[in-house]
Amino acid sequence: MHVAPSAAHSGEPIMIPKNTLCLWYDHDALEAAEFYARTFPDSAVGTVHRAPSDYPSGKEGDVLTVEFTVMGIPCIGLNGGPGVEHTIAFSFQVATDDQAETDRLWNAIVDNDGQESECGWCKDKWGLSWQITPRVLTEGYTSPDRAEAKRVFETMMQMRKIDVAAIEAARRG
Repeated sequence: MHVAPSAAHSGEPIMIPKNTLCLWYDHDALEAAEFYARTFPDSAVGTVHRAPSDYPSGKEGDVLTVEFTVMGIPCIGLNGGPGVEHTIAFSFQVATDDQAETDRLWNAIVDNDGQESECGWCKDKWGLSWQITPRVLTEGYTSPDRAEAKRVFETMMQMRKIDVAAIEAARRG
């Protein structure tokens, strides 16, 4: 991390990450960042930067970028305007410890105008893809026991949200 000059308002040095994910939004980066901060542990909204002048998809004073973290990953939400869509080529993969955590995160995304997909994948209302992946699933399909791995994989292929009990049963055979 690079230490920037002290912030005028706090006197504390600002840590600037060397690498940050920049996520494009039409106009609602702040809304997305606030949702992620409410939903995922170790997530927060940081500094909101406003446009210093008019630009093609906004006006002076509009939210231009939002600094935030999602589960400790530094991100910048850019309100770049319409016409740039997210694809499943990029996703956040969230390892969950049990069915309750899997349900909470999956339902938070889907119930907030998101969309279900297959094999533990869903999209949030802004089009970002999420893989809500119980650890037992990853342990099962990567098992050195190839028969177990196959059973777990075939069970997962029939699911939308992952059912931990069904994955555990597949692991046992």
